Amino acid sequence: MKIEFFKYQGTGNDFVMIDNRQETFDKNDTKRIAFLCDRRFGIGADGLILLESHPKTDFKMVYYNADGNQSTMCGNGGRCITAFANHLGIIDKKATFEAIDGLHHAIIEGDLVKLQMQDVKTIEKHDHHLFLNTGSPHHVQMEFDLEILDVKTEGSRIRYAAPYFKEGSNVNFVKKLNDDTFLVRTYERGVEDETLSCGTGVTAVALAMNYIGETEKNLVTLNTQGGILKVSFEKKNDQFTNIWLIGPAEQVFKGVL
Repeated sequence: MKIEFFKYQGTGNDFVMIDNRQETFDKNDTKRIAFLCDRRFGIGADGLILLESHPKTDFKMVYYNADGNQSTMCGNGGRCITAFANHLGIIDKKATFEAIDGLHHAIIEGDLVKLQMQDVKTIEKHDHHLFLNTGSPHHVQMEFDLEILDVKTEGSRIRYAAPYFKEGSNVNFVKKLNDDTFLVRTYERGVEDETLSCGTGVTAVALAMNYIGETEKNLVTLNTQGGILKVSFEKKNDQFTNIWLIGPAEQVFKGVL
């Protein structure tokens, strides 16, 4: 069976995108999903995303990591699937869709896609890091020499260490550039490597930096290796609401499986 696929990227975070409204794609074939994400033997991507029908929203997002396993929320993936839905004619400039962590709203403004993230009510502050869940679990720690840090080695060590163990956490390393701008590098579980960008990761970083007083701004710029993302939010009593992840999302190519 031939299946049309599309390749999308958002600040270097790339995804194989498939319109599965007819439910023709085998979602249980994890080996095939991993093969499609393989950069040498398959298409190559950080993850695979299925766009499916939903009875009450514009569409449903089903996300798989590059290892073939269904995963938690992907922020850049959510922005890319919004652009994909626009390409398919499902939406115009606004969308409401269901993901694994609940409903999301999205807005397309020119070349940018803005994705509303779930509220964050709890941030754990430890001696050398913070931990929070922005749809996916994220470890956040500051690093002075971030440009030369071996992110894959250090991220892998933390990802499997206590208290994360097998389930693991994504790991974000952060360097402050000025009052509202931070450099971010992320090790993603499921990809098991550094990615050029991580949407839920930069969201976690923006909130964490505000939480500990490294920035007082509620619009934060995050510089990743794949490009620039912005996160806006409202804060009250150390809880964060109305969180938006903002950045580009574009179609790279399409093909047939």
